[in-house]
Amino acid sequence: MKRNVIVGQSGGPTSAINASLAGVYRTAKDRGAQNVYGMLHGVQGLLTESYIDLSDHIKTKLDAELLKRTPAAFLGSCRFKLPEIHEDMEVYKKIFGILDKLDIEAFIYIGGNDSMDTIKKLSDYAIITGHPCKFVGCPKTIDNDLAMTDHTPGFGSAAKYIGTSMKEIIRDGFCLDYEHGLVTIVEVMGRDAGWLTGSSALSVGEDCAGPDMIYLPEVPFDLDKFKKKVGRLLKEKTSIVVAVSEGIKAKDGTYICEFGNSIDFVDAFGHKQLSGTASYLASFIAGEFGCKTRSIELSTLQRSASHLASRVDILEATQVGGAAVMAADEGDSGKMVVLERISDDPYQCGTSVKDVHKIANNEKLVPRDWVNKEGDYVTQEFIDYVTPLIQGDVSPIMVDGIPRHLLTPKELSHR
Repeated sequence: MKRNVIVGQSGGPTSAINASLAGVYRTAKDRGAQNVYGMLHGVQGLLTESYIDLSDHIKTKLDAELLKRTPAAFLGSCRFKLPEIHEDMEVYKKIFGILDKLDIEAFIYIGGNDSMDTIKKLSDYAIITGHPCKFVGCPKTIDNDLAMTDHTPGFGSAAKYIGTSMKEIIRDGFCLDYEHGLVTIVEVMGRDAGWLTGSSALSVGEDCAGPDMIYLPEVPFDLDKFKKKVGRLLKEKTSIVVAVSEGIKAKDGTYICEFGNSIDFVDAFGHKQLSGTASYLASFIAGEFGCKTRSIELSTLQRSASHLASRVDILEATQVGGAAVMAADEGDSGKMVVLERISDDPYQCGTSVKDVHKIANNEKLVPRDWVNKEGDYVTQEFIDYVTPLIQGDVSPIMVDGIPRHLLTPKELSHR
């Protein structure tokens, strides 16, 4: 590389997203990039010329290792939808003017589905105008719903946290003996894809039976069948634990959380903010059976628990960051790096690049045959798929008994 690279982070953060950033930075510098700039809050920040030189923040090997262990998006994220090219050329002229000003050779965007939509549009504009800048997407999402990649960085660590937390919740449920039993509903992120919720089955082992039921958004949720199964289980055991995706829907398409609350907030990409599924179901069950209920939302904990990150996940996140730079340096544009599983035992995975036009705005859902016939649990095929992705640990760098992170540009500006 002879000129400069710019990198941004977009969408919901993960505990592995900064490992990809570290991979981008190291590979770009190793390949001769003069400067590696970081967009502050993604393409939205770039439009206001908010960016930093990453060399001012990653000065030592320790900084790079801290960055890999720092959760959330180091550069700041955004949910900004670029207009269609024919609708607003001025936005694109402004972005490309800034890229020219910074002498950018490669634009790397770390994100999920909506971020790949940004790469698609920017690469299309470059083709239309003959601009030489290369645009490459680096996959990231705990939802694991990007098409054409075996899995996405960030998912493995979130799955590890969910499986671990579920095991601890199940054990906690047996501490007290409630007269009419205890039903705990655990709400896991997942709007349309149930990869994360299915990962609650990872809690199953010689020392844990796992959750009693698992409900994914890929299968319509039947409230009456759910009630009947809870009633049957309450006659058999004192504690029941259920994992539900935040996005489970009734047969008519109504989100279950909408039964309890109206959804007012919708983001730039038209996504409703989902919350309250577990709370509604816990209240419903309490009303039906008079038993003790609890609702637990894992919420942001499942994507920010870097202290429980998967070593496989962090290594692969770093790998895809480097692969994105190499792809751009070798002339690829309008592409996304994908992970390709070579074998399960021993687990091996490599990278390649695929056309982002076939990835953006497409969702990879859990196959129906990876969910049981009743629609209330995942199959062994699902567990076999996820298990290799949660292996190994990344030891935090501890200071005074607490993990140390790398201060973000925003935090430094407030000091």
